[in-house]
Amino acid sequence: MTDHSHYVGRFAPSPTGPLHFGSLVAALGSYLDARSAGGQWLIRVEDLDPPRAVRGADRHILKQLSDHSLVSDQPVIYQSQRLHRFDDALSCLNDKGHLYACNCPRRSYLGLYPGTCRTQTTSETQPSALRFRVSETTIQQKDLAQGAVTWVYGKDFGDFIVRRKDGLHAYQLAVVTDDIAQKVTRIVRGADLLSATPMQTCLYHALDVQSPETLHLPMVLGRDGQKLSKQTHAPTINAAVAADNLNQALAFLNQPIIASDNPKIILGAAVKNWRTDRIPKLMGKTL
Repeated sequence: MTDHSHYVGRFAPSPTGPLHFGSLVAALGSYLDARSAGGQWLIRVEDLDPPRAVRGADRHILKQLSDHSLVSDQPVIYQSQRLHRFDDALSCLNDKGHLYACNCPRRSYLGLYPGTCRTQTTSETQPSALRFRVSETTIQQKDLAQGAVTWVYGKDFGDFIVRRKDGLHAYQLAVVTDDIAQKVTRIVRGADLLSATPMQTCLYHALDVQSPETLHLPMVLGRDGQKLSKQTHAPTINAAVAADNLNQALAFLNQPIIASDNPKIILGAAVKNWRTDRIPKLMGKTL
């Protein structure tokens, strides 16, 4: 159970474009959960993939959040400024025998990675990815929104990349390293990231750190049944109607709406009303 006196939550957007309504739901849910527990809420910019980053998107996102009165309790950190921490984590994992080099192209297998390079020696002259060698056969998590979930190695997840062949640190490694550094106690995010939980849990175990609680909110689906995303050109949230946006997000999460045009007043009341048992136990929900 989370110690509410030391609760730390976070919202971690990638600067690949402005926030859309699905992003706002995730930000609001994480904010309300932290505030209702008397905890801290942090913002972290996950800018580890330069080819996908959009210039100025980080500033735009922070302005959008601020316009909705969603402001970090600590200075915003950028993953691109913390590469040494990820290298340290890789060294620790490697020293413990958890990593192996892999140069298998993605097109060489279907579905989960079959562990081809687990027992092979990879030439040091070839650029190679680093994979995490999973030792657990099952991972179980009682998610606070989605309920009990079990993942089976070889069926639901496999050995995964922690450093890409191009030298960039992979998402799974970076997010766990930063959550440990920031002492995050509960992760509130969209249900599209539920499948990342077993891999991240493996990393927590390997680094001898207790994994945080999780609360996965329903994905916001468009009328076509697809998740709203930057890749599908979801509409940017309009800060001019911030109060309406917040109430729409509250309604999406089955929380009471607040009759006010002031985002700060809405958030203050929503914190008092916040109940996780009202959150729809769905992977996705249509607007």
